[in-house]
Amino acid sequence: MATDPKSENGGARYFLCRLIPPRPTFAADMTSEEAQVMGRHVAYWTRLAGKGKAVAFGPVADPKGVWGVGILALRDERELGELQEGDPAISASIGMRYEAFPMPTLIVGGLQT
Repeated sequence: MATDPKSENGGARYFLCRLIPPRPTFAADMTSEEAQVMGRHVAYWTRLAGKGKAVAFGPVADPKGVWGVGILALRDERELGELQEGDPAISASIGMRYEAFPMPTLIVGGLQT
């Protein structure tokens, strides 16, 4: 049975985020500047994971081109936008962009939230 994520977990809402790189070959041929930005990006989301906002994140080895995925537990779409805008991968203007989708239900380790 689905649950309303606002009624549990302190009102958290869940989102799946897809970080789309500027080109399909990005993971294999990023410049040194892009690599530095991506290092800051990983540190940023690692901090957010420590605060419980990023449930999981990492690269996806899609044969069409690597992209990033994150599952986030947030208050609302406004917080989602703020975190995405604060991401060094976005603020550095290296051509990255996000797609984000709400997740009405999240099941982790057999537990539904």
